Amino acid sequence: MNKRICFLPRGIVPLLLLLLLSGCGDYRILERMGFTSTVGFDLLPKGEMEITASIPRAEAFTPVKREVLSTVSKSSKEAKIKLGRETNLMIVNGQLRDVLFSDQMAEKGLFEHIDSIRRDTSVSPQIKIVIVNGSAKSLLSKDYKQHPMTDRYIDRLLEKEAVGHLVPKTTLYDFERDYYDDGIDPAVPILKEESDHISVDGIGLFKGGRYVLRIPAKDALIYSFLQGNFKQGEMSLELADKGGGHDMVMFTSLISSKKVKVRQQSGQKLNVSIDVQMKGSIYEYTGNLKLSNDSDRHKLEKQVSDHLNARANQMVKRMQDKEADSLGIGMYVRNGMSYKAWKSMDWSESYAKANIKCNVHFKVKDYGSLQ
Repeated sequence: MNKRICFLPRGIVPLLLLLLLSGCGDYRILERMGFTSTVGFDLLPKGEMEITASIPRAEAFTPVKREVLSTVSKSSKEAKIKLGRETNLMIVNGQLRDVLFSDQMAEKGLFEHIDSIRRDTSVSPQIKIVIVNGSAKSLLSKDYKQHPMTDRYIDRLLEKEAVGHLVPKTTLYDFERDYYDDGIDPAVPILKEESDHISVDGIGLFKGGRYVLRIPAKDALIYSFLQGNFKQGEMSLELADKGGGHDMVMFTSLISSKKVKVRQQSGQKLNVSIDVQMKGSIYEYTGNLKLSNDSDRHKLEKQVSDHLNARANQMVKRMQDKEADSLGIGMYVRNGMSYKAWKSMDWSESYAKANIKCNVHFKVKDYGSLQ
């Protein structure tokens, strides 16, 4: 077979490369884009919103910095146009990670604003929804000494706390799903600005699209094991002793599972039992019981179970008073009846009047080398 070899004239290859590169457009285009990472919404006295955006900026030969912009507007779409007039960057939402709403705004209702965000096709349904106890602008605008990038600090804090089951990881998709589902209400993490850091301030529970109840951070894990199964949690408790003092015990490697039973007879209140089985390893204990003794260990298990029972039932009662069914009890009730019967029921009223009982059973897995 004859082989033919073609030789290009000298200098033609560099010319071809230049022609190809000339069709690539501006290769520095990323430096002209403002990829919004976090947005904060605050409610103003006249009903307008103050919208704050944090935009990372990458400059050549310098550490990554951020630009914080703020404007007053009646809608998020109008705010985007106004914010664009304050910067030389073209603002886009393709890298948006977190949306912060002040607690005042959340109390008025969030769904209209969340629905507006969802209609932006460049926004991922996995962005996190967060409530701020106070001003979203103040929290987002502030620079924290130990955390140079505030927006990244917020995002990683939420991710870490969600892994430990101390806050729900509520995304745009999760909020809308629970809003439209008539058997459950949304729940959202709450952040708070401190003097030199940001802290988790609990969990915000919703009635429909309105924020109606805050679960304190110290009760967040109790909410988590009532809401669903989890693994690898940690918990610290203070237990009253016979002498009027308090024993401290800390558990790690927690495992939790729950079952919900619904019983209803015609003309009677709804009866719901939430049975929770928990196991954990003792990490630290300051009481007088000898954990190597089976009898003493069982006493501690009962103390822990009774303590968690009391707090769990108190929490559920508060949720019923606000008609906030963020535990999704309505889904269990709905699954046990016909569609017609469910639609004819006023679930908010039935939920508020239902007899809901939490039964927590705690068991110590191991206690290490403690004596």
